[in-house]
Amino acid sequence: MKALVLAGGHGTRLRPITHTSAKQLVPIGNKPVLFYGLDAIRAAGIQDVGIIVGDTADEVRRAVGDGSRFGLRVTYIPQEAPLGLAHAVLIAREFLGDDDFVMYLGDNFIVDGVRGIVEDFRRSRPDAHILLTRVDDPTRFGVAELDETGRLVGVAEKPERPRSDLAIVGVYLFTPAIHEAVRTIKPGDRGELEITTAIGRLLERGADVRSHVITGYWKDTGRVEDMLECNRLVLETLEPYNHGVLDDATEIAGRVVIEEGARVTGSRLVGPLVVGAGATVRDTYVGPFTSIGPGCTLTDTELEFSIVMERSSVIGVRRIRDSLIGKDVEIKPAISTPQAHRFVLGDHSRVRVA
Repeated sequence: MKALVLAGGHGTRLRPITHTSAKQLVPIGNKPVLFYGLDAIRAAGIQDVGIIVGDTADEVRRAVGDGSRFGLRVTYIPQEAPLGLAHAVLIAREFLGDDDFVMYLGDNFIVDGVRGIVEDFRRSRPDAHILLTRVDDPTRFGVAELDETGRLVGVAEKPERPRSDLAIVGVYLFTPAIHEAVRTIKPGDRGELEITTAIGRLLERGADVRSHVITGYWKDTGRVEDMLECNRLVLETLEPYNHGVLDDATEIAGRVVIEEGARVTGSRLVGPLVVGAGATVRDTYVGPFTSIGPGCTLTDTELEFSIVMERSSVIGVRRIRDSLIGKDVEIKPAISTPQAHRFVLGDHSRVRVA
């Protein structure tokens, strides 16, 4: 069995972060979200992985390499544009061959992994198997319709009037039967080859397409609030340790991870939180559910419920919370002047001013 991981796309809902970074590499607990998926695939006993890449291909290649660090063999498959999930299956035909495969969206986060699901699929081997979860707003997702016996009878992509609250999770399991289906469909209203259309084609032909409603935690990390929620969840599982340097004036409460080379002086750290390798924290309060990336600098500031990516600095600013701060960002007070706000903001930025 193989895996097909999607790591292309533009990540429009995470702009401006994704103007310069792949959305799959935004960190949760100082670990790129894509890496959680790759670890889950290896834990399921799969070693051959094809990764669909787009405009951020070079960044993904640098991060993942040949896959050996994950115990995987990785093949990169370029996609000229984000033309749909079924298009990804279409262009991966040579890599997939006649093997069964799991398709995993690289920006999805499933706490319990996919090992049990993959084992069930290997045993029963239906033509396709999809995972479902109940959501508050199914118009944002592919949606499944079940009959009174729980059998899958229909799927639709982001319908205006959903027939259920069951969203399709970004993990799909297929036999080679899917290849004929993706070859015969046409682009939908969004101009993409939708995998829901291909699954619908299998249903029309009487194929064995099964579904399973998951009860564990799942999140599509396409929005800032989703990233922060996943970060909270990961940090809740921390096993605390200190591989850095703390002075006697620093106070620690709760589960705190301090990675190698980090220095913390005169500060208060309230976990769960992680301070990345080589970071410097001085005269600062860092509150719970915060991830400080490698090489960051925090001085005389207050920060909580946030993600700060590598090499960024926050100096003399109070109080920051519920924030996603990108790489190589500098935040510091403005020069004292009559009250005014001064901004340099990228496209699609969101600012809240007290």
